[in-house]
Amino acid sequence: MSRPAPIRVVLADDERMVRTALRAILSAEPDLEVAGEAATGAEAVSVVRDLRPDVVLMDVRMPDVDGIRATEQILATSSEPPRIVVVTTFENDSYVYDALRAGAAGFLLKRADADALVQAVRLVARSDSLLFPAAVRALATAHARAHPDPPAWVAKLTAREGEVLRHLARGLTNAEIARRMEVGPATVKSHVAAVLAKTGTRDRTQAVIAAYEAGFLNGG
Repeated sequence: MSRPAPIRVVLADDERMVRTALRAILSAEPDLEVAGEAATGAEAVSVVRDLRPDVVLMDVRMPDVDGIRATEQILATSSEPPRIVVVTTFENDSYVYDALRAGAAGFLLKRADADALVQAVRLVARSDSLLFPAAVRALATAHARAHPDPPAWVAKLTAREGEVLRHLARGLTNAEIARRMEVGPATVKSHVAAVLAKTGTRDRTQAVIAAYEAGFLNGG
């Protein structure tokens, strides 16, 4: 049986040594391929447009165009955008939070070990689970702005959709949610689609961020 196509990754970081280290780690894995590199946010947008990778490891602080703006531009201009993982030095950085709100699938600390890096790339590329849910919760709790009234979408969620959203925030996959709720995976997929539509978000990471901001997941 033939192997599946490797996960193609673009590295966007203004430090050559960081890109070299990331390339060495990822290239050692048979299912991962470094398709290209970029030293600025503007270059990242161009490289992604030309190479159409599966995943982008995006430094959040770069000259010219930073990682937040680059993430926004990539997601806005691609019909099939890659999954973007923000790579950062500080996990509570407001830049990281803004990048998640802009559509990044998750974030990874630069001090993370090689195994964590490899697993993060695989997870965002081929899984429907939230990347590092506890870290996302901590970041959202630290940076979410208080709203006196919940947004209208909160009242529009059905009980089942609310339950699904809480499971998404815990990092469960669709299959795991299906087992918890004793329904079929197709039903969960339908609920997830409804949650994204009602929250006006692109993916589950954005939906979870929106839920924390709305106070829907407070205490959970």
